[in-house]
Amino acid sequence: MTQQDLAVWPLAGGIILLIFLSAIFSGSETALTATSRARMHKLESDGDRRAAIVNRLIRDRERLIGAILLGNNLANIAASSLATFVFLNIFGQAGVAWATLVMTALIVIFAEIAPKTVAIARPDSMAMFVAPLMRVVVLVFAPMTRIVQIIVRSALHLVGINVTQNAPILSVTEELRGAIDLHHVEGRVDKEARDLIRGALDLDEIRLEEIMVHRKSIEMIDLDQPTGDAIAIALRSRHTRLPLYRDDPDNIVGVLHAKDLLRALWEADGNYESIDLAAIARAPYFAPETTTLQEQLDNFKLKHEHFALVVDEYGAIMGLVTLEDILEEIVGEIEDEHDMPLQGVRPQPDGSVNVDGTVSIRDLNRALDWSLPDEEAVTVAGLVIHEAQSIPDIGQTFSFHGMRFKILRRRRNQITAINIKPIESPRPAPDYKDI
Repeated sequence: MTQQDLAVWPLAGGIILLIFLSAIFSGSETALTATSRARMHKLESDGDRRAAIVNRLIRDRERLIGAILLGNNLANIAASSLATFVFLNIFGQAGVAWATLVMTALIVIFAEIAPKTVAIARPDSMAMFVAPLMRVVVLVFAPMTRIVQIIVRSALHLVGINVTQNAPILSVTEELRGAIDLHHVEGRVDKEARDLIRGALDLDEIRLEEIMVHRKSIEMIDLDQPTGDAIAIALRSRHTRLPLYRDDPDNIVGVLHAKDLLRALWEADGNYESIDLAAIARAPYFAPETTTLQEQLDNFKLKHEHFALVVDEYGAIMGLVTLEDILEEIVGEIEDEHDMPLQGVRPQPDGSVNVDGTVSIRDLNRALDWSLPDEEAVTVAGLVIHEAQSIPDIGQTFSFHGMRFKILRRRRNQITAINIKPIESPRPAPDYKDI
């Protein structure tokens, strides 16, 4: 073995070492960019020092990626240069081609694909493992990285791209909503947990008019009728709070609470004729229909109220909303011994569902895990009328949003019953609980 042959082996060892360094840089880049910032934040809060290093590194991703790419490319170029020298000594002029083929295979397989595959499989653990080393790399390459950043930004600025404008495309809320939906599709989050988180995120986007009980469904008490009749209505009602009006249902003068009524009956020894309902009623609380659920929830807490009458811009009564209605947008239906389960939704054996026209789109989506749009209409009947651009007749069928809608019943200009069937899901509907 010649002296020249002996010199090749240290160079080959250097090539292997450089490929190993390139693999570390490649895996570190993938791990640190794919790691969960939320999980790292939680680990840092729990006292994990490596997670704290990860958070400091990914806080300035441009600087981090620049340093890693510099180290990675230096390792790859150096390894390729040494390999070319080695193969030239072994194969002569043909060594350039051999060096290109061999180094391409080695770098792609062992310095790119293999470490990045490991990093994708376990990004968090690998990110914390390489974070101390990458912190040193970032500090060493900081001057060079800064020069590269200036050159890159200047070049991009010449073609009209300003990378300093780092406004996110999606809001934080949208990112959270997308993440929870993705985890639900992948089976890592069940429907109940997804609905709860999504409901909490939606409070700032839903207005009172979308969840309120419509004025047609409100139980009210006319103070002009005999006191005994009014008290009988209150005691038969399933609700603990009932609006009181005089002359006109829009003229709400108070809200009668069942506890106040029972206390008055006790103090009057059951003599209901001596009770003045207007005197024991509480002052009505009105809220604009455009108020968001988050705003109304804050108002309920501030005013210590659980019940609000919803009015339009002209002051006319549109409906009512309670604290329970808002909480149900987060946790789902809250049923006590006097409540009824979701009414007006009846699954059919053929996979379709018969739905009353007054059922809200949000309740239907939540119950059946559908995604019918609720931007233009609140109820199912409203959605059909909006899409049909007319008031359909009985028997008419429409297809939109992946569903087939058939009109079953109609009263004057009001659609009272609709059959809905998913077009792409002909299987029988499951036995939905509490529907």
